[in-house]
Amino acid sequence: MGEQIRLKAADGFELGAWLARPEGLGKGAIVVVQEIFGVNAHIRELCDRFAAAGYAACAPALFDRTDPGFECGYTPEDIARARQVMNKGDISTYLLDVAAARDALTGYSPVSITGFCLGGSVAFAAAARLDGFLCSIPFYGGRIAAMKDEAPRCPMMMYFGTQDQSIPMSDVEAIRAARPESTIHVVEAGHGFMCDHRASYAPEVAAKAWNETIAMLDRLTGN
Repeated sequence: MGEQIRLKAADGFELGAWLARPEGLGKGAIVVVQEIFGVNAHIRELCDRFAAAGYAACAPALFDRTDPGFECGYTPEDIARARQVMNKGDISTYLLDVAAARDALTGYSPVSITGFCLGGSVAFAAAARLDGFLCSIPFYGGRIAAMKDEAPRCPMMMYFGTQDQSIPMSDVEAIRAARPESTIHVVEAGHGFMCDHRASYAPEVAAKAWNETIAMLDRLTGN
């Protein structure tokens, strides 16, 4: 369903992306922001699922500026390598690439955004710092607590797991206190619970979160 495309950011940098289109005109569009593992099979599959649900989905390759084409799996070695690559970038630069993906989806407007792990933090930042998004749905973003005082420009629904060893519940409560206008779901799962390629995958929790995500998109787009 999806295909590799090229995007051009506002600073002139060209990067890769995965684009999945719905059948017909569709219901809208969504930017899907990667984990630290790149635009790998999991992220491409999520884009394809959004397209099957009626939403054009584009996942920009955020690491192309430093490590073109980088993607990996979830072994301890992969995780160590992915963290090294992640540490070369910053959210302000990632937002240039997210904006390029948003602009590539304007033919399927309105455009929303979601993200996972690193992408969850980027999706939060995008809602606070960029215009043009219908809503933002971040999943287990570890840097959100540091940005909690930034007000979103669109409706936001966030997901965190009680068993997430990288995001303490004290951070989640601080986010909840700072962002009372946002919906925050705390689920019985660990980090990466949406990814069926990982041992932390929680099928029932993931299915419910997916249904809630599509329901929010459908409600806000009038579908």
